[in-house]
Amino acid sequence: MKKLTCCLAAMLAVYSGLYAQTPVKAAASVTTNAAHDQHMKWWREARFGMFIHWGDYAVPAGMYKGQQVQRGGEWIMNRAKIPVAEYQQYAKQFNPIQYDADAWVKMAKDAGMKYIVITAKHHDGFAMFKSNASKFNIVDATPYGKDVLKQLATACKKYGIKLGFYYSQAQDWNNPGGAAARKVASEGWPNPDSARIDAYTQANSGHWDPAQTTATMSEYIDKVAVPQVKELLTNYGDVAVLWWDTPTNMTDEYAQKLQDVLKIQPNIITNDRLKRPNFPGDYKTPEQKIPTKEELDGRDWETCMTMNGTWGFKSWDHKWKSTETLVRNLIDIASKNGNYLLNVGPTAEGTFPEPTIESLAGIGKWMKVNGEAIYGTSGSSLPALDWGRCTQKTAGKKTIYYLSVFNWPANGKLVVPGLKNKVSKASLLANGTSLTTSTDGDALVVNLPATAPDNIASVIKVESTTL
Repeated sequence: MKKLTCCLAAMLAVYSGLYAQTPVKAAASVTTNAAHDQHMKWWREARFGMFIHWGDYAVPAGMYKGQQVQRGGEWIMNRAKIPVAEYQQYAKQFNPIQYDADAWVKMAKDAGMKYIVITAKHHDGFAMFKSNASKFNIVDATPYGKDVLKQLATACKKYGIKLGFYYSQAQDWNNPGGAAARKVASEGWPNPDSARIDAYTQANSGHWDPAQTTATMSEYIDKVAVPQVKELLTNYGDVAVLWWDTPTNMTDEYAQKLQDVLKIQPNIITNDRLKRPNFPGDYKTPEQKIPTKEELDGRDWETCMTMNGTWGFKSWDHKWKSTETLVRNLIDIASKNGNYLLNVGPTAEGTFPEPTIESLAGIGKWMKVNGEAIYGTSGSSLPALDWGRCTQKTAGKKTIYYLSVFNWPANGKLVVPGLKNKVSKASLLANGTSLTTSTDGDALVVNLPATAPDNIASVIKVESTTL
């Protein structure tokens, strides 16, 4: 009996312990999610940012020895296999005396953008900032001799725009030891160490100049990448985003060294390109495409996209997307809980191409009237809409639907399937004109005027309460 009593007491203690721990674990989970939601709050509300690909590759502008070089302008060194010493001559010609950071940031703000991410260092290894880790930077290697990121940081602070830096942490075609291979060395390897990666890189590097291989990748990470990221996170005030790119030949060991540097900026948000899969970052980065709803997995995401066919400036790329396409892309992305990072590729003189300026102004004109349908919204809970897209804002039992109409119905009746809430008001967002509504089964029908207020996208604001 004594043994039975002891056994029951022990079981009760275990049960009580498990019961007591369950709420603690749940609370910790809630706290963690709440902390992450707060961390991502400004980014999720922003929805729209500017990507800037700018560097000394703007000097050749997509041309080498009289020939057009395919792929993005920033890839010209790799695609044309330009020797290091020869490529470095472009820096000696890089003198962007027309650069006006204030004007750039104001254009972004007027376009409705809330943050900027600029290429602090792309794969060609050229740093757009003063760096003690490599002399191949805009201050030490060009006649311009000034830190463009300092000026941009000042302008962003003035206009209330968040500033982020793109940094190529693995590929570097100028600084010795940087990766150049397109094949990921660790593919298929269980827990590869850095020594093995270095051995692989030397044998299968994809380098085209002996000057690129006078150091190991381990030395490059320790002597260039880590120190430069420290400089970026120390010398420019608050940094909102660190945008990694192409983890070629990266190991978890290398990635951890760079991850540790982020502690300098505890509020920084990072993408998913540092080292997959163990360093997922805060959001995913589909490139040059907008995912379908079926492709999304619930994680935060951001589509980065060019206005024409190149990231870095190319003099001969004139395939510009229309303002209509760019605005509708933004609406489509917001309707799926995503952000739109739209690229600009400035010239070597420091100016935005004229079609870029025109597009930014066109987007800004639409956003000035309809930005409410983008900022701080979430994706729609409605089924697919053949006439446009829907974003929404919800507070308690109240939900506001923003119906962005691409195809204005000829019969004046906008059918919204699946909207079963009680509608208290419907109006045109552009001018506040009230609209009448009715129901047809499970659909809401909004009676529209004969002419659309905006040929790109007219927004109907529907205010409702849950039944």
